Amino acid sequence: MNNTFPQAPRCLLQALLHGLLLAAAFTQAAVAQTFPSKPIRIVVPAAPGGGTDILARLLSPELTKNFGQQIIIENRAGGATMIGTEFVARAAPDGHTMVIATTPHAINPTLFPKIPFDPIKDFTMISQLGLTTTVLVVHPSLPVNNVKEFIALAKSKPGQLTAGTAAGNSAYLAVEMLKTMAKIDAVNIPYKGAGQALTDLIAGHIQFQVNTLLAAKPYIDAGRLRAIGVCSAKRSSTLPNVQAIGETLKGFETSGWYALLGPAGIPRDVTLRIHDGFAKALRTPEINNRLAQQGVEVTAGTPDELTRVMPLEIKKWGAVVKSSGATPG
Repeated sequence: MNNTFPQAPRCLLQALLHGLLLAAAFTQAAVAQTFPSKPIRIVVPAAPGGGTDILARLLSPELTKNFGQQIIIENRAGGATMIGTEFVARAAPDGHTMVIATTPHAINPTLFPKIPFDPIKDFTMISQLGLTTTVLVVHPSLPVNNVKEFIALAKSKPGQLTAGTAAGNSAYLAVEMLKTMAKIDAVNIPYKGAGQALTDLIAGHIQFQVNTLLAAKPYIDAGRLRAIGVCSAKRSSTLPNVQAIGETLKGFETSGWYALLGPAGIPRDVTLRIHDGFAKALRTPEINNRLAQQGVEVTAGTPDELTRVMPLEIKKWGAVVKSSGATPG
């Protein structure tokens, strides 16, 4: 007895496949035509008070105007930004859930033995929002005014100076690079978010940190923190009187960025609409000027540009992780 089923005619299989493709195309077109159909959630994968949180909340009113929907800022801190980022990777690809990613997205694949998502394949690349300036700041009680004095003090107090940075981000690596290049023994305490570390620094619980100018400058201006070096080869126009760390430690340079990602599979039309809405908000004169004053260079790059840049960033930061000898902490 023959228990095999007869093979379906080839033309029938082709028709079924064609129907599935048409259905998928129709679904994507329907999503594009109705977007946005509900509030838009922007996940900040860090605690409140850090640069990413500040950026999201600064953009929120303009984004509400541009999209005609409520913008919900949701902080999902922890795991060196991976908790919030994984949440977005698993979200529906309809454009209503996004994450503002930062340099840890490019650092984590090398820093950690295993991460819970593919940093490229599991995401729709929407836009590089801006480039950041980072700065070495100390508590005002620390008797130093520049990098040279800081290094001398650290060498006179091995293991006694403590830094606080968000685990796995570019600031964390910057402190590790500083320790290695200056040959100093300091304790780099990993926090869930840069905002929490900043609060502890202002309170005097730790002595120094590297943070974005976006987060630190208000406290620098108020005298609650002292900036002693920007993390670049040359000085920043935002803090022209503060030396670049590269002036003392040749070759020292780190930088960061903000990028907008969504779950993989967001329709192209929706992706472009999201990009345009964010680009319009970023280029609003008031927001653009405020970000420039806080050391953020607005880029508003296209999805294709971010798709090209992200693998290069992962490669670049992977080399930094290996050369610094940094561990997750």
